[in-house]
Amino acid sequence: MRVKDLPLADRPRERLMTAGAAALADRELLALLLGSGSRGVSAVELASQLIAYCGDLGELARSDPHRLLAVPGVGPAKAARVAAAFQLVRRARAEPERVRITCSADIAAAAAPMLHGNPKERLVAVICDPRGAVIRRTVISEGGSDHTSAPVRDIITTVLTSGGAAFGLAHNHPSGSLDPSYADLEVTARLHEAADTVGLRFLDHVIVTDTAWRRVPFPPLENA
Repeated sequence: MRVKDLPLADRPRERLMTAGAAALADRELLALLLGSGSRGVSAVELASQLIAYCGDLGELARSDPHRLLAVPGVGPAKAARVAAAFQLVRRARAEPERVRITCSADIAAAAAPMLHGNPKERLVAVICDPRGAVIRRTVISEGGSDHTSAPVRDIITTVLTSGGAAFGLAHNHPSGSLDPSYADLEVTARLHEAADTVGLRFLDHVIVTDTAWRRVPFPPLENA
């Protein structure tokens, strides 16, 4: 039976979208990579034949794409997609563990390479997943030698669109001063409020120079 002849709820693509990839059998996941079957053979059946030909899923993962061409119905495009998918898995596993933010010093260290030696004031967001692992470091704004803008809405939008659950900010003072300005205090207070409103965790805001760093204090203005 062709996959498209199956009831909608039994088709691998639809099941993955509704129940998640973990709910699918190996042959169903592989069928999605293959994209289609061949004459008289559904994509799921072809996937089963491919796994059987290699012996098991582990052996399939290690197979050269040219070896896969020996299975009737598997052409260069299908073999290349399968080989590419397993190569991506190997690369993902080989990546070093993400830097984890546990304190203000970690925010300063994560942002420092993007701030040190910069003659202009630059604002960097360090965006983290729920466990505090850094998923992105990005420049929010860059201004003159003694100021840069810190648009609260843009910062929050950047964190949300990056899939972040928590974030910290860091900016440099090219003058070498670690003293926060009134604007630094104000934007820190506003970000605490804005982050709470949308369910994000605002970790901290730090000033970084080439030799040291300092927290921007909070709670702020009237108590600063």
